[in-house]
Amino acid sequence: MALPALVRAEKLQKRASRVDFDWPSVEGALSKVQEELVELEEGLSRESGYGRLREEMGDLLFSCVNLARHLDIDAEHALRDANGKFERRFRAVESMLMGQGKTLTQASLQEMDVIWDEIKRTEGVTDDA
Repeated sequence: MALPALVRAEKLQKRASRVDFDWPSVEGALSKVQEELVELEEGLSRESGYGRLREEMGDLLFSCVNLARHLDIDAEHALRDANGKFERRFRAVESMLMGQGKTLTQASLQEMDVIWDEIKRTEGVTDDA
């Protein structure tokens, strides 16, 4: 119980996999992620309460860890890398806005999105990563 939640999820899934309680392929794990996302979207459209949304979000995260495991990707490291990428890009957005004489709170979401996309282009990223 003292482990970080992502690490614990992976350990639980590995234990279940040892007794063949697991998806036989990456496709099964990916399908489960998609299913859990749909359930979360349904909860949002029905304006479900916090407890229900939290449960659906937890299921989605658990399924994402399972997909990462099937792809042989360490979920903790992948999330740490994603955090670093977000932090780097967000600081760059802030810096570019400062160069325009603006603060983050003075800029619109649309302005920040344009800068974000520009930063991604300079990094050679063409998708929504």
